This record gives sequence, C-alpha cells and structure tokens, in this order.
Amino acid sequence: GRYEIDSGNGMLDHLLAQLSRHGLMDITIAAKGDVHVGWHHLVEDLGIVLGRALKEAVGDARGITRMAHSYVPLDEALALVVVDFGGRGYSVIEGEIGDSDLGGLPGDTVRHFLESMAREGSFNMHVRVLSGVNNHHIAEAIFKALARALRAALTPDARRGDDIPSTKGTIG
Repeated sequence: GRYEIDSGNGMLDHLLAQLSRHGLMDITIAAKGDVHVGWHHLVEDLGIVLGRALKEAVGDARGITRMAHSYVPLDEALALVVVDFGGRGYSVIEGEIGDSDLGGLPGDTVRHFLESMAREGSFNMHVRVLSGVNNHHIAEAIFKALARALRAALTPDARRGDDIPSTKGTIG
C-alpha cells in the first residue's frame, strides 16, 4: 500500500492513493499530459495504464479468489463496488458524481477513469452509489470500495491451489 503519485491534480492523486492504500498495492505514478485542454486525456490514460498493469499482474488468474465486493461509507456517502476478474472488460456505474468539491477534476472523468480501467484490465466492475451528497465523499468512497474489492478478488484462495477460477479452464 505504498504510493508516490503525481498526476498534476491533487484530487486525482488523492483518489489513486486510496487504491494503493486500501488495495494494498504499491503504486508509483508520474504523469504529464495535455491538461491545457482539460483533464480527460490524462485521466483516461491513467485508467488505461492501471488497467493494463492489473491485467498483466493477474496473468492467467491461477489461484485468485476472482470475484469480490465491498461497501464503503464516507460520512453521508455509501458506495458498493463488485468486481469479477473473469476476463471480460466491462463496467456499469450507477450514481451521480458532480463536479463540485473535486479540485477541478470533472466528475465525469472519474467515471471515465473507472470505465477505462475495467475495460483495459479485462475485469467486470459494477459501481453503485447508494447515497451521498458531497462529490468528494462519493468519489473517495467509490475508490476505497474498489480498492477493497480488488484486494479481495486478487487474494489467493488457499483452497483453490493453483487452479484457474473458471469452469472453462481459462480466463481470457
């Protein structure tokens, strides 16, 4: 859960730090991009790169738990994230993330980051914002829930041994 993150946007750095700390993943990021036109490209590229890194780390998924979920509250916000590392990059994100309280990071780019990460990581992700008013709290609850769901899904299942967690014998 160690991290060194510099994307140029403090809120984005804060959200990515949640993935590291609560997912127990070491993350080092130094990102630069064409932010003079907005945060969309840089945020999307980070989602792509992190998704691909996860996919590479998972490999053929031998021994992992594969599916997991996490509910995380943050004050008035409550988020549920469910993931499945079954080889299908797909996301469903239900709930509004507005633009205020996000340090200049548009709420829609947060959603797009999540979509890009799931697609490139070849995992299925469902995000549901169950309650919340403050966009900072909503976004942070989502990232903490994602981190905990990733950690649980990618943890080896001792009962599985070295098996691939699929009745098809492959994930890909």
